[in-house]
Amino acid sequence: MSIVGETSPPPLIKGGHDFGSLTRLVCGLVERPAPAWWWGAFVFFGVITLVGTFASAYVVGTGIGVWGMNSTIGWAFDITNFVFWVGIGHAGTLISAILFLFRQKWRSSLNRFAEAMTLFAVANAGLFVTIHLGRPWIFWYLIPVPNVNQIYPNFRSPLSWDFAAVATYATVSTLFWYYGLIPDFASLRDRASGWLRRRVYGFLALGWRGSGRHWHHYETGYLMLAGLATPLVVSVHTIVSFDFATSVIPGWHTTIFPPYFVVGAIFSGLAMVITLIVPLRILCGIEDLVTIRHLENMCKLILATSLLLSYGYLAELANAWYSGNPYEAYVFLNRATGPYLWCYWTMIACNVLFPQLFWFRWFRTTPGAMIVVALLVNVGMWFERFVIVVTSLHRDYLPSSWKMFYPTWVDIVLLIGSFGLFSTAFLLFLRFVPMVALSEVKACLPQANPHHPRDPLAVPEESTPAGVEDQELIDDDDSDRELHGVIARFHGPAELIKAANHLREAGYRRFDVFTPFPIHGMEKAIGLGRSKLPIFTFAGGLFGVVFAEVVQWTQSVLGYPLITGGKPINSIEAFVPICFETTVLYAAFGTIAGMFLLNGLPRLSHPLFRGGTFAKATDDGFFLAVAAVDGKFDRGETPGVLASLGGADIELVEE
Repeated sequence: MSIVGETSPPPLIKGGHDFGSLTRLVCGLVERPAPAWWWGAFVFFGVITLVGTFASAYVVGTGIGVWGMNSTIGWAFDITNFVFWVGIGHAGTLISAILFLFRQKWRSSLNRFAEAMTLFAVANAGLFVTIHLGRPWIFWYLIPVPNVNQIYPNFRSPLSWDFAAVATYATVSTLFWYYGLIPDFASLRDRASGWLRRRVYGFLALGWRGSGRHWHHYETGYLMLAGLATPLVVSVHTIVSFDFATSVIPGWHTTIFPPYFVVGAIFSGLAMVITLIVPLRILCGIEDLVTIRHLENMCKLILATSLLLSYGYLAELANAWYSGNPYEAYVFLNRATGPYLWCYWTMIACNVLFPQLFWFRWFRTTPGAMIVVALLVNVGMWFERFVIVVTSLHRDYLPSSWKMFYPTWVDIVLLIGSFGLFSTAFLLFLRFVPMVALSEVKACLPQANPHHPRDPLAVPEESTPAGVEDQELIDDDDSDRELHGVIARFHGPAELIKAANHLREAGYRRFDVFTPFPIHGMEKAIGLGRSKLPIFTFAGGLFGVVFAEVVQWTQSVLGYPLITGGKPINSIEAFVPICFETTVLYAAFGTIAGMFLLNGLPRLSHPLFRGGTFAKATDDGFFLAVAAVDGKFDRGETPGVLASLGGADIELVEE
């Protein structure tokens, strides 16, 4: 059951699409008026969101005593929903980052969708954890900033680690999502007919032109962000599990929780992706982009994570038995046979038994069957969090304090309202943002990177001039001449890379290419050296770790030198989680800043934008432009050179 498929797998993209048809299909979902099903779903989930909003206001105005919690069960639906929604968000990072590092091209049709799901799920999680504070208006006290009350977080507490992890995950996921959207915003900008849409998408695209230099640094930055997000996704739910595992409560105090929580989060996130994408691929008409092969691969991942989660359940039971602790053993016996046994066995059935149906190919390739299993997994994973939180608390060491938890109408309405908020935000995403990563899907087409024979006049890779810097390209606007340069359109990637090699061999240096997706090998053809972007990533990460260490040490040793739980005031080990999170956070900031700086972005106006055909560079056009400042440029001769190389639609571009 290899994820990459059989020896001759079906194509990733069906329907014989070319670059232009993919642009029309994906951008058309945003450009056309909203269909009737979208309006119906938006009104339905919008009403649910409003009801949930009123319930939230009621809780804030009245107090969390309106929930069903009591003196024994201090956490219930609030933390259950928090952990559930944080887990849902893990699928986005798995599909976007981890599968990218494993070079799984089938992720390209799903990553944008899953990344958006991550953002809205984490926002929901933040809502519950904020309300459960009881005084959400002082939520900012969790942030280590100077304040008049001299109150700072306890950096040796897993709850502080949790805030740092979730906040970092939300921020980095947002940056990763927006980073991937920049080329697609440029496509919407160049296709926009109205003034407002052109301005809005133009602002979001930040002047993206799809030049060879842009793609060179962009790909390096994407790799950096994927490398940062991969350990981040592991750390987030690991640190969430520390909220439980570092306590002494039976049923929580176990070392299996970190990997068990991470696997469960990915498991639930994948199931939510299936739940949403199966109907949407039909409603949005993208069956050619999200094929049965994509869905089958997702089902295989769900099966694999279900098996890992099942191992976690067995490990929990084994630890309780082997520990010899009667309190620990009783918690698991109570879960399976006590008053909440129906919750426990619902969890086992939905998370362990039903996913085994994906061993059979019919269930993995039948949309109706897979969505039923995915829905059951969503139910099971919510009950798993409920079982962990409530059944470990409702019967503690003293039978005299044993109590049951019964949710009130406020608990139930808030839970339902969170699904309404998630769905409403997702519908807005579908309406205004391409739901498929257009530039990545185009790069998966067979014609995107053809294996054409190397031209005998092309410069071999090893002879590319060393030390060629980015200022040699046309993107640098250091000319006082009225003529900016000349631009020509070529038929496809093979012709463009061949022409670029010819120009460099002929002695041209100040030229660049403009394409709707990155073309592998083009950086050699236009003379780009290795990207300096990793330097920015390293600098940001170094600042992050030093900053976190200084802040935590200052507050714990100088500001509040209190001994907590027998821990030393300078407990370096307790500082590691927040140091890791800030390292990733500032490394991501450095990556984004480096990409903008090296690419000269944002730049909302450029002479090439005034070219008659240049707007096709984000659609299906492949352009080569020679700057007027090039030493070999000649107003009369250079256009002829481009024509001899196969260029068409040749035009002179004025400053």
